[in-house]
Amino acid sequence: MQYKLLGKTGILVSELCLGTMTFGGGSGIWKDIGNIQQKIADDMLKISLDAGINFIDTANVYSNGRSEEITGQAIRNLGIPREDIVLATKVLGPMGKSPNARRASRSHIITQCHASLKRLQSDYIDLYQIHGVDPFTPIEETMEALDSLVRAGDVRYVGVSNWAAWQITKALGIAERKNLAMIRSLQAYYTIVGRDIEREIVPMIEEEKLGLLVWSPLAGGFLSGKYHRDGSSTAKNDRRVSFNFPPVNLERGFNVIDAMEMIATSKGCSVAQIAISWLLHQKTVSSVIIGAKNAEQLRNNIAATKVELSEEELKTLDEVSALPNEYPGWMIKRQSAYRYGGDISA
Repeated sequence: MQYKLLGKTGILVSELCLGTMTFGGGSGIWKDIGNIQQKIADDMLKISLDAGINFIDTANVYSNGRSEEITGQAIRNLGIPREDIVLATKVLGPMGKSPNARRASRSHIITQCHASLKRLQSDYIDLYQIHGVDPFTPIEETMEALDSLVRAGDVRYVGVSNWAAWQITKALGIAERKNLAMIRSLQAYYTIVGRDIEREIVPMIEEEKLGLLVWSPLAGGFLSGKYHRDGSSTAKNDRRVSFNFPPVNLERGFNVIDAMEMIATSKGCSVAQIAISWLLHQKTVSSVIIGAKNAEQLRNNIAATKVELSEEELKTLDEVSALPNEYPGWMIKRQSAYRYGGDISA
């Protein structure tokens, strides 16, 4: 297991992070995503720790708080020293019927941080993340609320998830101007069949030196190796039938899977391991969040850290999964050609 600095911080996180969205179950989408209860959660956390994972990610909305409760109890049940793990959670979604029991307002952030601390049975949260975009609350209010939690000692670092590049840079500008706690990480969807963040977000991450945490590295199971071009599936519980998310360009996606299957066969590993390994080879990625419905899936995902991809294999995968050119990207590339001795006319 390799460890990387989380953006511009001094904290080291494992290249794989245990995601707990499958903990808790319940009704609605949470029943479809996973129904792991305490005993299995304890086992999965131990497997992760034994493999060198020191990073755990959850959210208050996962199974309506039950995921945080199970995660906190698992840490206690295994007797893990709190300082030995990096614990992350998120806030934004509805946690009650009140119109103010959601979003990224100061009221909701502070109330939910205290509730998460209680459920996690912890005195502090290492990384507290805004789970998505709130179109109603000014970013300035959100950043001030996060700063107050850092100054109170409830939170060590702050991050965001599913934000656009311009929103993050605006938040960074506000924080710098007002001497507030800075955003240190972005949690985003990124897979070999979903490379959209490479257009604007990855260049921003490289410029601002943020940590990049990847969610759904298998594209909601699409890259598990169990889905086929003819529409058939060998998945025992076909999650994408009831919860078809994240969206995938199927034509390009199956072309990618064809290339991955050839590489996986040559290495004696799974398609899923190739998908995770490809992410681990991306220099901007700090940690890949892996979830699982059972111990076997978890072990298979962890084994991806042992899969090495050659430059030729990476080139093959990059080419088959490449995004179509869009403006202004193609124009920027053209007008930057002079750096490489090319033509910049037009």
